[in-house]
Amino acid sequence: MDNNKEYLFDKPKNVKRVMYFLYASCVFLFALDFVIHRHVYHSWENLWGFHAIYGFAGCVVLVIVATWMRKFLMRPEDYYDDEWKTIIDEKKTDKAGVLNVDD
Repeated sequence: MDNNKEYLFDKPKNVKRVMYFLYASCVFLFALDFVIHRHVYHSWENLWGFHAIYGFAGCVVLVIVATWMRKFLMRPEDYYDDEWKTIIDEKKTDKAGVLNVDD
């Protein structure tokens, strides 16, 4: 069976189109910040591009916190393999190493 089906993002040209669309959307929304009147609660919300800067800073903080959390949440690559090997070793196996299911 030959799986040569092409998907939308297999072509680099389509990926570039999406990226240009996202860049243009960011520029357009930033430009709207100068035109649209907002009802703000805090004085710093009047800064041009405040929401864009705030969102970018929030993403940076999330990445930094995630890399910090990775240090104590990360498990070894064979974390579950060792547990499974221990369970199999405790079971009875025959000389060929096949697990006896009769027990």
